This record gives sequence, C-alpha cells and structure tokens, in this order.
Amino acid sequence: MKKQKIVITGGPGTGKSSIIRQLEKHGHECLHEISRQVTLEAQKQGISQLFLEKPVLFSEKLLEGRKIQHREADMIPTSPIFIDRGIPDVLAYMDYFNTAYSAYFTNACKEYPYDKIFFLPPWEEIYQSDNERYESFKEASLISKHLFETYKKYGYSPIEVPKTSIKERVQFILNQIE
Repeated sequence: MKKQKIVITGGPGTGKSSIIRQLEKHGHECLHEISRQVTLEAQKQGISQLFLEKPVLFSEKLLEGRKIQHREADMIPTSPIFIDRGIPDVLAYMDYFNTAYSAYFTNACKEYPYDKIFFLPPWEEIYQSDNERYESFKEASLISKHLFETYKKYGYSPIEVPKTSIKERVQFILNQIE
C-alpha cells in the first residue's frame, strides 16, 4: 500500500492546527506546523522576528524542516499521514512578500511530492492574531490566495474544506481520502 502524505494548508488563522489536533484524537498520525518552532529558536538567539528580519534565512529553515518532515512521514508505519503545511507553503509566502528565491526552493516542490492537498479558505469569524500571527485578516486572505495558486502551479488540485465545525471539517477530509 502506498503511503499517503496529506497536507492541510490555508492562510493564517483558518483552523489548520485545530483540525490536525482533531485528526490526532481520531488516532491519525500528524506532523505539526514548524514555523513557530523556527521563530522561537531564532528568538532564543536574539532575533525577535526572523521572518521579518531575515526572510530568506527563515524560509531556508522552514524548507529544511519540511523536507525532514516529508522524510519522517516515510518512516511512519501507518497511512495516511497528515501534515500541517507543505513545502509549497514556503514559496507561497515568499511570493506574497515579493522575496526572490533560487531554484533550490522550486526544486524541493518537485522532489518532495504530496498525495492530496486540503485547503482551508479564509474565515473571518474564526480568525485571531497572536504573537506569531501578526497579519490582518485582509493580509491573511491574500496569503491564502498565494497558497492556493502555488499548489496549483506545482500540479496539485487543492480540495477546499467547507467552513463548518471542526468535527465536520475532519469528517469531510476523512471522507475524501477513503
């Protein structure tokens, strides 16, 4: 049986982490978003907002972390494996911020494929900012558009998850992969 790597993506504040936690409660293997981890590590080194101060370095660290996650998914004995954000997310954010990047980034999108992409659309009613999520809802919506288009650019057909309860969203995702 081929191991399925399934990405849950969408702009900031769309419910990705809540869905990942709910999938874990159902007994599914999940790999969590790593951007907060990268940000916290940089803060320990005295850089308050690595993404804003050194965006290419931040993106390189994210890309490396997501490549590690992709390889880690291969080592997990069960399938499917749900992943909170994928490699194309890195490029989408760089495009959003008009940050130039090398073929190193685009090649990674081709070298580390996923099986399905579930896209969570912007949803103002649940959107909240915090210490690491500083975007306005309008900015989060623009990021969402970049994410959707980037996944399409790399040959994916993102499946839009309806704006319903977490439980119903998880059931929608599970129904799509069974």
